[in-house]
Amino acid sequence: MSRRLTLALPSKGRLREPSWALLEASGVAPQEPGERVLQSHCRNAEIDLLFVRADDVPEYVQDGVVDCGITGLDLVAERQSNVEVLLRLGFGTCSLQAAVPDGDPAQSLADLAGRRVATTHPHLAAKGLADGGVAAEVVTVAGAVEISPRLGLADAIIDLVSTGSTLRTNGLRSIGVLFESEAVLVGRSSDADSEARRTLATVLGSVVAARANRYLLCNVARDRLDEVTAILPTRGSPTIMDLASSGLVAVHALVPAADIWSLLPRLEEAGASSILTLPVERMVP
Repeated sequence: MSRRLTLALPSKGRLREPSWALLEASGVAPQEPGERVLQSHCRNAEIDLLFVRADDVPEYVQDGVVDCGITGLDLVAERQSNVEVLLRLGFGTCSLQAAVPDGDPAQSLADLAGRRVATTHPHLAAKGLADGGVAAEVVTVAGAVEISPRLGLADAIIDLVSTGSTLRTNGLRSIGVLFESEAVLVGRSSDADSEARRTLATVLGSVVAARANRYLLCNVARDRLDEVTAILPTRGSPTIMDLASSGLVAVHALVPAADIWSLLPRLEEAGASSILTLPVERMVP
């Protein structure tokens, strides 16, 4: 009998609900734990779940406490963990940005030279500044870093930014991006041949890929088919099917969800009609 796979999930914070939703969408049926329960399992997959802080996931995976885990790419990089990124999950996107008070004259990272910068990500901050040739003093803080300039602790901050609303609320503005992050599935570097780990990455990856695409169907006159297919941002050839009405064909294609907004009016102009877009449940390349 194969050993059950252990998977660490964020117990709270912005990654918890999307991680849980991804497991449910993948069909592994996670068992909802009670409020204080730190362990659970999946009803129809050989997976045991451990709920921990997202900050601790890289170390738990590295030390072999669990086989895999979901955490932020910034946390993996900040802790310089010896883990392998198995899959980018498409949620929890944010960036590590430098910011200064609104009245500060700084306009770029270079303007931080010789100044004090507060952050909860000292390794990434120091590396990002060094890569940009900026010599600044990095001050490590724990907690709300945005208040550091107001307290006189630092001249600027380097912190994770999702929408920028927290910066604006605290009278700060961004002057540069040092690191791009999102939620990732990580595994121990020494477990490259784990069949269970590969299966988990494939199953979750099929949902991640599906979320990024839409199934598009439309009808078009055969003499305008080339116009329509030339517009479609597909990686492969679309499916073309004859319709009962003479001279009409149906076009079926997978298109990036991000392109739908601009794609639909262009398809109409090219002669497409009866245009439908549908969500995709799974997609394995």
